[in-house]
Amino acid sequence: MTAAVPVLGFGLLMTGWGGGTGAAALFFVLGVPLTVVLLATAGLPAGSVVPSCSSTPRRYGWATLVFVLGTLGVLAGLAAYGSDVDLGSAGTRVALTGVPYAVAAAFFVPNRWARLGAMAVLGAGVVYGVFVGPEQAQQRRYTAEITRYRERQELLYLGDTPPGMQVSRAVVGPGQFHVDYGPAQPDEIGYVGLTVRSPLSPRARCALFVQKSVTCTVDKRGEMRIVSDLPGGRSDIRLIRRHHGAEIEVSSQVLDGPGLRHLLDTLHPLSDDELEEMMREKTIAEGF
Repeated sequence: MTAAVPVLGFGLLMTGWGGGTGAAALFFVLGVPLTVVLLATAGLPAGSVVPSCSSTPRRYGWATLVFVLGTLGVLAGLAAYGSDVDLGSAGTRVALTGVPYAVAAAFFVPNRWARLGAMAVLGAGVVYGVFVGPEQAQQRRYTAEITRYRERQELLYLGDTPPGMQVSRAVVGPGQFHVDYGPAQPDEIGYVGLTVRSPLSPRARCALFVQKSVTCTVDKRGEMRIVSDLPGGRSDIRLIRRHHGAEIEVSSQVLDGPGLRHLLDTLHPLSDDELEEMMREKTIAEGF
């Protein structure tokens, strides 16, 4: 009976939440009194052990307190579950809804060991729900996110960060991986872009870029150099080369040709440490 009461109350609570305003009103009008009555009935055999159950009025007061405290525990469990804390299978979660009520009832038992046991269960629940569970959930999310990024392994390349710069943003898309490098100091300006395109993308050709104020050349290795003249005597330089089948493009208005070429020459597969660091700093995201 004691185990069935919290399960019934929890079921009524879920019905109230899932069924809209009408079902929620039904829960408060019918479910709460019914659950308190059933708890008070379950407390009848404990009248000789628990002073709070020695008379009918006191037993109903005990039932109300157990219901309120137990329901607060259930709500705390729901909040933890909503934060992706693992609470086991569906059957285990239903069984766990009875634990807060049992713990609340145990605090009214005039026995030191019963109360110490309740304290131990409560402490274990708090430690798991506040510290261990969220940490495990965070690790699972990290692992799942890394797995999603690794599905595009052929695009994940990174070069040595240009001097005085840092990765400011990286986007993993269906057919490309784009990295923006920005100044490490907030009072400086500058930009370097790195784009890795899918091996299935069409090859870049000079004919696609040549126009007024734009020159394009291709060296013996097939590396393409595109220079666009900008106002004020500045220029935008782009280098494009094939790397393990993928097309790599680097561009900048502040880094010269040798600097961009060094970035290309130091390309390497994105390591797990680099990926996890970008995830921690929230500089990498998925694009669509």
